[in-house]
Amino acid sequence: MNLEEKCLQSELVYDCPVFKVYNDAVLLPNGKTAARNKITHNGGSAVLPITKDGDVILVEQYRYGISKITLEIPAGKLEKGEDPATCALRELQEEVACSTKELVPLGTIAVTPAYDSEIIYIYMAECDESGQQNLDEDEFLKLHRLPMQQALQMVLDGTITDAKTQIAILKAVALKKG
Repeated sequence: MNLEEKCLQSELVYDCPVFKVYNDAVLLPNGKTAARNKITHNGGSAVLPITKDGDVILVEQYRYGISKITLEIPAGKLEKGEDPATCALRELQEEVACSTKELVPLGTIAVTPAYDSEIIYIYMAECDESGQQNLDEDEFLKLHRLPMQQALQMVLDGTITDAKTQIAILKAVALKKG
């Protein structure tokens, strides 16, 4: 059975610097039509910084969308056409003041695939902590350096709720275990 839906008509209803919102009409696999809403987003990159002693560096920041302070890996949105690795390296330097010789890809995640096109590219990197933060004008965050096992426990007990951070920590632990 074919599961794909074909867009018959698309109407842009909202356009802002971060995303666009569309109301679409689609043809369903059974021949009927349905309404769909879609957000298009350039996507982003995120990186789990790991220090030479095996600790992780996370950023604490307020997230307006959920009205909460979160603990996350450094991340940023992709500029149109930007290489995800370039974005990850930029965010590593800007938010954590780190550089690395190698980004290790941990895969991608579809953030909310039912209605959002955003894909986040996730990496981990051994971090050289030699630099100075270069935060955006509207960016306020605190750095936290934690043992990997403590970060893992915070994922498992629900303290860390951010999906990209949970996935990065879980994958990093799994890869390190072999």
